[in-house]
Amino acid sequence: MTQTVNTADYRTRIVSSLSEVGQPAWDALVQAQPQPNPFLSFAFLHALHESGSASEDKGWQPQYLTLWQSQALVAALPMYAKFHSYGEYVFDWAWADAYRRNGIDYYPKLLSAIPFTPVTGARLMAHDDAGRAALLDALQALQRNSGLSSTHVLYPTEPEAALFAAAGFMLRKGVQFHWQNQGYDTFEQFLSTLEQKKRKNIRAERRKVQEAGISLRQVRGRDASEADWQFFKRCYDQTYREHYSTPYLNLDFFLRIGEHMPDHVLLVIAERDARPIAASLLIYDQRALYGRYWGCIEQHACLHFETAYYQPLEFCIANGIAAFEGGAQGEHKMARGFLPEQTWSAHWLAHPSFSDAVERFLRQEGRGMSAYLDELNERNPFKS
Repeated sequence: MTQTVNTADYRTRIVSSLSEVGQPAWDALVQAQPQPNPFLSFAFLHALHESGSASEDKGWQPQYLTLWQSQALVAALPMYAKFHSYGEYVFDWAWADAYRRNGIDYYPKLLSAIPFTPVTGARLMAHDDAGRAALLDALQALQRNSGLSSTHVLYPTEPEAALFAAAGFMLRKGVQFHWQNQGYDTFEQFLSTLEQKKRKNIRAERRKVQEAGISLRQVRGRDASEADWQFFKRCYDQTYREHYSTPYLNLDFFLRIGEHMPDHVLLVIAERDARPIAASLLIYDQRALYGRYWGCIEQHACLHFETAYYQPLEFCIANGIAAFEGGAQGEHKMARGFLPEQTWSAHWLAHPSFSDAVERFLRQEGRGMSAYLDELNERNPFKS
């Protein structure tokens, strides 16, 4: 269903499917952003929706906020009416529980995010500042009139976080661990920049994988067979089973991104005795490689590090990719050359008392996060 509201300068539409926008218009807007990434692309988002992985019956109801001038798309905010808090990586379960204990509905809520993807990127997508301001005004009008409990914007860029704060949103700090390519020619050259103990540990971890008779294949999306995808899905499901959880993504989604964004997909497949035993999936563009999922059907020491970190680092070095974002959490990544990076989310709650309580909590949490970041930066893994 499409809702249309006329304003002085823009026509505002809430669309439930990106088919209503079209791939050329959507991707042109994405590419106009300062740092576009593949997760914002039509191919990735449409695969999530059309495969049923992020759909209304799974608690993700697409309600993309779009602005138009004549027939041209000029601004957009990826957004969902969300009926739970799974797949977000910014945790508000305690807030939802507090609402429940007081007999108030927390769900559905409005959520601007890329489902299952803790990657910073544009949320207020527009061609200029005027479009971003208009989009933010439209979001505020929607949240006032929707009757929903709250609005949450996950992993916006830092300049966008400042815009949300100026509009009355509460900001929440987080931390991830990213690797930066300093123009390395080889993996060994990268290792030479680390402290001696960390360099020695990485070499020992890689040696254990080699001594187990394991070989690795780096398979780009355009070269991945359906059998490769089926094996990766088996590994992906196994990881969720080990954590007593249900997989979010189905095989149809993986096949779709393999077909429709083949130049942005990398599979790393580990093999032993001529059969696959582990795999990781990564997404990349010219600027960055993004770690996503990993799994194995045969346990070996350090295989996770080789498949999910060291092979991807070699891929970055070989292809001149400037950064490797390793995904959510993972302080252990620092020992492998990753450094802490601050992330943001923005939150607005309609209920005044709960909004005040959350604001006090976020101030306290923010002080703790700043101290944590300072502590992490003191543990720099590189040579002085």
